[in-house]
Amino acid sequence: MSTSLMPASNLLADLTRIVGTVHVLTSDVEREFYAMDVYNQLKLPLAVIQPGTVEELQQVVRTATTQGVAVVPRGGGASYTDGYLPTVSNSILLDTSRLNRVVELNAGDMYVTVEPGITWNDLWQTLKAKGLRTTFWGPFSGIKATVGGSMSQNSASLGSGNYGVSADAVLAFEVVLANGEILKTGSRAAANGAPFFRWYGPDLTGLFTGDAGALGVKARITLRLIKTVPFFGAASFGFDDFNRMSQGMAAAAREGVVADNFGLDPKLQQGQLSSTDASDAIGAAWAVAKTARNPIEAGWRLLKMAAAGKRFLAGHNYSAHYTVEGVCQAEVNAKLALLRGAMEGIGTETANTIPTVIRAMPFIPLYPILGPKGERWVPQHGLMPFSKMAEFHQKLQKLYTDNAERMRKAKVDKGTMYMTINTHVFLYEPVFYWEDSRTSFHKRFLPKEYLDVLPEYPENPEGRALVRELRQRINEIFASVGAVHMQVGKSYPYMQGRDTEAARVLRDLKKSVDPQNLMNPGALGL
Repeated sequence: MSTSLMPASNLLADLTRIVGTVHVLTSDVEREFYAMDVYNQLKLPLAVIQPGTVEELQQVVRTATTQGVAVVPRGGGASYTDGYLPTVSNSILLDTSRLNRVVELNAGDMYVTVEPGITWNDLWQTLKAKGLRTTFWGPFSGIKATVGGSMSQNSASLGSGNYGVSADAVLAFEVVLANGEILKTGSRAAANGAPFFRWYGPDLTGLFTGDAGALGVKARITLRLIKTVPFFGAASFGFDDFNRMSQGMAAAAREGVVADNFGLDPKLQQGQLSSTDASDAIGAAWAVAKTARNPIEAGWRLLKMAAAGKRFLAGHNYSAHYTVEGVCQAEVNAKLALLRGAMEGIGTETANTIPTVIRAMPFIPLYPILGPKGERWVPQHGLMPFSKMAEFHQKLQKLYTDNAERMRKAKVDKGTMYMTINTHVFLYEPVFYWEDSRTSFHKRFLPKEYLDVLPEYPENPEGRALVRELRQRINEIFASVGAVHMQVGKSYPYMQGRDTEAARVLRDLKKSVDPQNLMNPGALGL
């Protein structure tokens, strides 16, 4: 134990008695890794604690807060908004990775209850074996991203076209509050209640979605189930410019038939094409073949992919990619017809290689936390109505134009991904790449064999500072069009400009459940 931790020796001894010596991490190396995200690092905690049961979780929280020590929960680690980064040194970081069980899979009542540390990939695999699925079924980072992390930060991707974001999938929570007690929400809180229904009086479940752990630590999470949809179809479209792509994506969303979707700008499109090699192609082809219902369908899908090769996006600056689902092929065909009708006269249909592969391999390795040439990487995003897409894009492009020479000198590049959620939300996700040294997070989070094939760069404080400045400016542009955010953490200005009464209620709620402000201090700007 380092000397800086000696004043906390009594606390650490108490926590060791609860979870065991091996699950109290105090070395500088461990504390540094766990207290760093994809982009940033703030304070080092006193220790990283790994509870293995909900009862241990309760005891850990109660023990820490009784001694005036802050508690910061951490999910899978694939965050970029300071969500699990301690803002005070007098804190412990809760690693939830051992809390990864399926507590109850109730196929009769169509819900599943899990612990927060289970990954979306593991949950998907468990449910798939039973012919079941959650409505929203994970972000693309679901190999690492946990259900608890998504519920605390909110996330979108798989299923978002039809079913919304992660918060839309949850029925009930059991939350460990600052005093160590468990608060139950939804029908779980009723006398003799089971967690089958969310809206029983005021929606307490909703209060704890997207809270970044500022109100408590999610101990059990219940999600709604549907049967695995047996048929799917995919379609991709190319566009000359952003305006046509965004108009096409909005038109497609309004049809209400989209299961999953995303759009790419020229930079990300180029990365998508250039980053694939022979082994990637073989793996993708095998995954696509396995998703087919019979050998004939598998052969047809692989033939179309082979014919397209790497030319499937050639000639288009922007692209949008879709999957639709159905209980039969006729339903899939009808939805594809509506999708194509919405795109008519706006985009050009191209080979559907990308969405076909992603449906077969929904949870990809998290290689993109570095750029395709080994650059540092950080995204940010905003959610806005369709009527604000063009205004935001115009303001953002002016920012890039005004800073083009600075970006060139500092070796900073940019890209963008897009998505629609349900029938009414546009997600705009700017991404920065810049040449800079790797952090200890990258070196541990990514496989060594992958890192070994990428270039390494020297320290680039100028590029790092410029990215930080531009991200702040982009947040201001988001605010100018009334955009909102998921994954609020501590980096999005959640409380700035918030309606007076809304801010008062939020602060009163925080004080009610966490009177000493010890649950993830600084999250949500509280």
